[in-house]
Amino acid sequence: MAWSTKQLAKLAGTTVKAIRHYHEIELLDEPHRASNGYKQYEVRHLVSLLRITRLTDLGMPLAQIAAMGRVDVDPDVALRELDEELKVTIARLSRVRAELSLLLGQRSSTDMPAGLGPLVADLSETDRSMLLVYSRVFGLAELRDLRQNMVDMRTNSAAGEFDALPPDADEATRQTLAEQYAPQLSALISRYPWMSDRGSRTLHGAAFTERTIRQALGDLYNPAQLDVYGRIRRML
Repeated sequence: MAWSTKQLAKLAGTTVKAIRHYHEIELLDEPHRASNGYKQYEVRHLVSLLRITRLTDLGMPLAQIAAMGRVDVDPDVALRELDEELKVTIARLSRVRAELSLLLGQRSSTDMPAGLGPLVADLSETDRSMLLVYSRVFGLAELRDLRQNMVDMRTNSAAGEFDALPPDADEATRQTLAEQYAPQLSALISRYPWMSDRGSRTLHGAAFTERTIRQALGDLYNPAQLDVYGRIRRML
């Protein structure tokens, strides 16, 4: 007795489309055809197909399954390679689940790096955007310092005034804000000395980091706010 393609697919728990694909890539031998042209599958085809579906269910790529059929390939090697790949995948998925747990259980941010999301809920949108840029040029330890710096700066009574500063703010207003912020920023730099030499802690080199930060500041803050920052830097 022989089986049709549809019957073979049913027995193997797969699809006719999958069987045809296995024929196309020469993973499954073509069967003989009856006089009416219909394919006639035998037990050997079913056994081969069951082996293929078993390995694909385990996550093995078809190319590896094909290689396992060669006499010069040790099947245990392919299985060990698959096992190592699965270890990496499981570790990655475990990290993702841990992050999802934080996102679901706390006020967190989906755009922040792992380990930082739950810490940024109390920052302004501009600060969060700036911190996200920082995440591409600094490591997690530096990001935590920068985040704390942003939070501490928010305790300044002038924080709201700085956020609302119009682009055409007058000279006196800019200077007053700079003078209010300078002592606090000086104290923060003393607490985090690396901030005065950011290039020493960057992931991509000092020049690239400074260009990236300057561009981000230019996009996120208006001219008057940038001028206040410049005045503070000159004071320090």
